[in-house]
Amino acid sequence: MVEQNIKREFNCDIERLWNIITDNNNYIWRSDLSKIEIIDDKHFVEYAKNNYPTYFTITSKEKLKEYKFDIENTNIKGKWIGIFKKLDNGNVLLDFTEKIEINNFIMKLLAKPYLKNQQKRYIKDLEKELNK
Repeated sequence: MVEQNIKREFNCDIERLWNIITDNNNYIWRSDLSKIEIIDDKHFVEYAKNNYPTYFTITSKEKLKEYKFDIENTNIKGKWIGIFKKLDNGNVLLDFTEKIEINNFIMKLLAKPYLKNQQKRYIKDLEKELNK
């Protein structure tokens, strides 16, 4: 299993940050996606720019605290954990962890740097959206 974590502190309202991250109807700010298909309140499919699908099942959604889901596509299977914490200075600490199992041997070698780059891109996209 490959695990990758990223933490970032944001100077913004926790509710705004929560709403941006958990609103799958508004994905246009994500530079890595072509679309999100919402199946029901627990299931959705993200399509990469090349239309490659990844399936998500929400396992926990505790408002302003945690957002967790299972992830699966033909190459990986795993979990994503997002923790939101309001800090004493008024900022919000966002703590994301991805834990995945990889089906392809070659992808296993590239998984950690790939996840790290994906997380950096997500944070960069999120910062752009927050600065609008």
